[in-house]
Amino acid sequence: MKRFLLSPVSARTARQYLYALVCSPLGIAGFVYVVVTLAVGGALSFTFVGLPLIATAIYLAKKYGGFQRGLARKLLGVEIEAPRPNARWHTAHGLLAKLGAALGDLAAWRSQVYLLLRAPLGVAYIMTLGLGLVEGVVLVTYPIWWALFDPKNTDSHGVVHHAAMQIGDGFYIETWPRALLVTAVGLVWILAAVWILKFWIWLDTLLMAALLGPTSSERRVEELTVSRAHAVDDSAARLRRIERDLHDGAQAQLVALAMQLGEAKENLDAGGGDVDLVETRALIDTAHRNAKQAINELRDLARGIHPAALDNGLRDALGTLAARSAMPVTVNVALGERPDRAIETIAYFCAAELLTNAAKHGAPTRAALSVVQEDGRLTLTVEDDGRGGAQVGYGGGLAGLLDRVRTVDGSLAVDSPVGGPTLVIVKLPMHV
Repeated sequence: MKRFLLSPVSARTARQYLYALVCSPLGIAGFVYVVVTLAVGGALSFTFVGLPLIATAIYLAKKYGGFQRGLARKLLGVEIEAPRPNARWHTAHGLLAKLGAALGDLAAWRSQVYLLLRAPLGVAYIMTLGLGLVEGVVLVTYPIWWALFDPKNTDSHGVVHHAAMQIGDGFYIETWPRALLVTAVGLVWILAAVWILKFWIWLDTLLMAALLGPTSSERRVEELTVSRAHAVDDSAARLRRIERDLHDGAQAQLVALAMQLGEAKENLDAGGGDVDLVETRALIDTAHRNAKQAINELRDLARGIHPAALDNGLRDALGTLAARSAMPVTVNVALGERPDRAIETIAYFCAAELLTNAAKHGAPTRAALSVVQEDGRLTLTVEDDGRGGAQVGYGGGLAGLLDRVRTVDGSLAVDSPVGGPTLVIVKLPMHV
């Protein structure tokens, strides 16, 4: 209630006053600008001047849109994302291609529409500031200037009244109680005007968000572009890891195995009837150990690409993962249908990474792992009672998980206050 009553004199409302004061003439001028440029450009469209004039006009309107977004950011605290650049302009070659790209810039045309629709708001700003706030200030200060200047007013019967305001021909504001009543009416008047102004500004911000920012399809294209970039980076990183593991691990073991078997063969070939069985047996035993180690490394590498436990679905795979965990983990899987294999793999690795991070950094006594289907999406939840403090930081494990889930248009949210508990929610589509 206090905030409501003090709203006319708050700092935020003062910035809104300034915004409305600046935008009032700009709204009317913008309307005139659009009408005149389109009318003149349309009339001259049969010449070489008309279409370039229209293209220039909508380009300037788009530039004005940037100024308007900056004004809203500084005075209203409203952040409106800039529309995507005109990609056709940068790829077009030749005068006609450039002209076509400029005329086909939908963001520029939306800026034109904003200038047209904002004109009534400009008039509303002027009326609210003038008839609302200015008139309200006059009413609030009536007792002051009534007492200082002692205005006089004569009624239809020739009677002089010491009043500057009257209601009809019989009610004159010429006493202190009536003057203070005018002040009360002025305060209510100002309060109403302020909230009417806030309503106009709210409509203005809706218009700016709809016409001066990117469309939902443009945002979707941007999200898909980012997801594709993350997918490419994730695939490249995975290939580099596989190549490094093969080169430094299994390949080195197989090379050593080949050398040891070669030495054993040379001993057998060169020994004739007097073969050093002890040395040869030692070489074969070493080769056997290296062969088993290479097999294990190849098995681990294959499990890292696609865990064999996922062949039977997420329920069995996550159950196996929980059984191998260093802490007690309860598992709940409730899926109405089986997700795509790629989604299952991402969910499995997310669960594995989250449980490993919890055991390594959080020192929890227990954890809960849940996978459910909600609104057509797979929701993976990992909760532990550790020390908390987990956050998505650059180069950390959670940042890597975020990049991975983004490759399929997923999301990751972390709630981990210091002292715990930690809750991580991963949302993935059921199908890619």
